[in-house]
Amino acid sequence: MAEAKPRVIRLRDEDSVALAIRKLDQGTEIEELNLTTGQEIPSGHKLAVKAIKKGEPITKYGQVIGFAFEDIKVGCHVHTHNVEVKAFKRDYAFGSETKETEYLPEDQCATFQGYLRPDGQVGTRNYLGVLATVNCSAGVSHLLRRAISQEELAKFPNVDGIVALGHGSGCCLPPDSEALAQLRRTIAGFARHPNFAGVLLVGLGCEVNLVDTLVEKEELITGPRLRTLNIQDLGGTGKTVEKGAEILREMLIQANQQKRTPQPASKLKVGLECGGSDAYSGLTANPTLGAAMDILVKSGGTAVLSETPEIYGAEHLLTRRAVSREVGDKLVKRIRWWEEYTAQNGAQINNNPTPGNKAGGITTILEKSLGAVAKGGSTNLVDVLLYAEPITQKGFLFMDTPGYDVVSITGMAAGGANLICFTTGRGTVYGCEAVPTLKLASNSDIYNRLAEDMDVNCGTILEGETTIPEKGKELFELILETASGKQTKNEKWGFTGHDMVPWHLGAVL
Repeated sequence: MAEAKPRVIRLRDEDSVALAIRKLDQGTEIEELNLTTGQEIPSGHKLAVKAIKKGEPITKYGQVIGFAFEDIKVGCHVHTHNVEVKAFKRDYAFGSETKETEYLPEDQCATFQGYLRPDGQVGTRNYLGVLATVNCSAGVSHLLRRAISQEELAKFPNVDGIVALGHGSGCCLPPDSEALAQLRRTIAGFARHPNFAGVLLVGLGCEVNLVDTLVEKEELITGPRLRTLNIQDLGGTGKTVEKGAEILREMLIQANQQKRTPQPASKLKVGLECGGSDAYSGLTANPTLGAAMDILVKSGGTAVLSETPEIYGAEHLLTRRAVSREVGDKLVKRIRWWEEYTAQNGAQINNNPTPGNKAGGITTILEKSLGAVAKGGSTNLVDVLLYAEPITQKGFLFMDTPGYDVVSITGMAAGGANLICFTTGRGTVYGCEAVPTLKLASNSDIYNRLAEDMDVNCGTILEGETTIPEKGKELFELILETASGKQTKNEKWGFTGHDMVPWHLGAVL
């Protein structure tokens, strides 16, 4: 007789709540917890496993996720109607949980088929890029992409396509401001990205973010792999498209000479993202991704966690893994910056989760963050980067980005991430065209309903069909296959267009 699947999960013995695996009607007896539900508990939501008095902390993952807004009885629903977030002290214990990384012997490290670039970086795709320096040139950038027909592209079988990346900024920003420096860093990061065999920068000619100034400030090197155009200098849209198409045809010949060759997994830089999370994300998809990243780091590769507002309340779990006090302090400094930044803009850093997150059972940003950090696995935190800062170190890193998926992924891609892993519990169809993006569903329902968009079903963990280590190993193998050219679901759809959404800072003048 098959063993009955659990209806609830209590993650730690000390937790004051448990998670309902499926909807529980009022009056349902939960023998393993010695309680009866006092009201209906939706699937993915929490119920109290002990009486919680008003003002007492509520714990999950063995950590505080909020405080009781009112007395909560055993077996009752615990969610936004009776939970609040309050300030409380966290022990950062810098470096207290660091450990020596057990690297795999070189002859045991995995390989993939990638494109070795002149600067030593390795691409997982072989694109040409058309990058707009300002919103005013974004339309022309997309016209340039369309100027080369699919029939013409087919003559260059080693080229994956032409990617046009526009954005909504580039002018009316204060000169020498942090906002302009960050935008330049972002665009320059794409100009250097290993997934591009060649890049054409397209400007208007009178914007704050001038092409020549961008090239100079970011120390970009123009030549056969990086060309520039200004619409005003060439006399308008038609002439720019004509000249740009001529340049792209020259670049196609060069790009088509690039071939995939065996490359070590240490050349992979994987950006970690979660979006449309639910209560299962922290139990299945996120720890699966963390398990795969542990394998990658032990193979000499790089994993980049992001979304500073979505580690808020769990940052102390990362500072404990910091290789030095300096690295830990860098992370805390970014948290403090965000507290000030949100306050200046009339918001709160803990004004999260989203409506979709809440519907999926996530009550507070603390709960969401505790599940989100699982994406980073268990290895040491070796550095903390600014938004779109170049990823140069190996190991587990953190990049300061907003929680908004497309902005966060833009920053990691600009930093040099050549593959993205994106966990989701509610479902998202976004994919970064320049960088292959794998989607990990946290539950089987979302995987089955959005099968044409999801790459991995982590819901099998919840159903007892597999374990997190097993799923993590399976994911690592898929990462290698994807890096070697296997298309992701969103690549099969041919997602194009507005894939570069830089993080905008400050006032637009």
